[in-house]
Amino acid sequence: MAQATRDEVPPRTAPEPTYGFPAGLWRGLGRIPVPPPFHPRTWRSPLRGTWLTSVFGAVLLVGLTIVVLTGLMSYIAYGPQFGQAIPADVGGLHLPFFDWPTDPSWFYRLTQGLHVVGGMVLTPVVLAKLWSVVPKLFAWPPVTSVAQLLERISLLALVGGILFEFVTGLMNAQYDYSWGFGFYTAHYYGAWVFIGGFVAHVVLKFPTMVRALRRGPHGTGAFDRWLHDSPATTEPEPVDAHGLAPVDPGRPTLSRRGLLGLVGGGSALVGVLSIGQTWDALRPLAVLSPRGQSYGDGPNDFQINRTLAGSGIDPAALGDGWRLRLTGGTGEVSLSRSDLAAMPQHTAVLPIACVEGWSTTRTWSGVRLRDLAALAGVSAPDNAFVQSVETSGAFARATLQANQVLDPDALLALRVGDDDGGPMADLSPDHGFPARVIVPALPGVHNTKWVASIDFRRTGAT
Repeated sequence: MAQATRDEVPPRTAPEPTYGFPAGLWRGLGRIPVPPPFHPRTWRSPLRGTWLTSVFGAVLLVGLTIVVLTGLMSYIAYGPQFGQAIPADVGGLHLPFFDWPTDPSWFYRLTQGLHVVGGMVLTPVVLAKLWSVVPKLFAWPPVTSVAQLLERISLLALVGGILFEFVTGLMNAQYDYSWGFGFYTAHYYGAWVFIGGFVAHVVLKFPTMVRALRRGPHGTGAFDRWLHDSPATTEPEPVDAHGLAPVDPGRPTLSRRGLLGLVGGGSALVGVLSIGQTWDALRPLAVLSPRGQSYGDGPNDFQINRTLAGSGIDPAALGDGWRLRLTGGTGEVSLSRSDLAAMPQHTAVLPIACVEGWSTTRTWSGVRLRDLAALAGVSAPDNAFVQSVETSGAFARATLQANQVLDPDALLALRVGDDDGGPMADLSPDHGFPARVIVPALPGVHNTKWVASIDFRRTGAT
């Protein structure tokens, strides 16, 4: 059948809104003449509609759920039970306390990689979803009932929350702190604002999304029409009560298939250019990584968050006079690096992962933490407090859980190598020489560098 010309297409009119109490107020607002962008004929893209928005919504329902859950898991990984997560005091918004697992060793690498890379990959989808609902954001009258007023408030939390979380999260991944507030605190509270809006929006719109996906753009099935349409055969979705389809559609320059391919291709490209932060084999492709590709020599050539110069430590404090102090038992134990090197050494291949999203796998060699605990006279500690030679900064110290101290691969590392069994080398000064903590599945900042002391603690001990 030949496609109807534009002049033969019957006129489209927006359905009359259904007004709730007080109907007179909302109806009166609706009669006020409004200029663009509030006029419904402003938005003319023939691709917009309930079905297209539902496609983006379905992708975000799955993707954002993963990003939210992995973000909350990252907060737990920091040990809020010890007051060392940021923010520390969150009142009623605190999550249940439990011991973060050490097995599998790549667990934090996976969860934080999904959180950061997943957020970056979803950025084109978020922008496309916002583009698809722009007419609704500028609808007039802005509300037609008290119930819709509550829905609009939830949208404010949803849209404002997701923009805040994505913008600050992406800037943090690029180490751009142009704002005047603490990222971690703002990101945590912003997440709860977004979660509230997200849950309310899903509850309200999930039935609409399911119905739209089942019907497809023209009731022809979820994917039957757009897989075959070209721009010339693309027709606008029917005007419905949701107000997303255009009243005065323009001529399409792109099919729905092309639009979804463009958004999906953008997400794939972002993924390829960022996943190298967490996948060693693809590291040369990580052009979105804020760091360069060289950080040291040989086995020490991997990411550095805090350099020795940035820590403010006097290099002389890490020389021959350096001693490791072990406490918690009946007396203090003091060990030189030579003493540590003479103890039984354990080697483990473990990842190290940072909250900003990067990670890498290395071979580490050193003394098991549980052997140091036994040497200190505390063979079964409830936790351990690790202090760096560095005295300033939020991560110059860390408290480790009992399972993190007693894990057979938890080390006070002295040497490092590649993950392929190549030659080992002493830790470089920037990577924590003379000794640093390496614990499976522990956030990188709590793998304390330049360790000065470890206090193995038991319940009830001061």
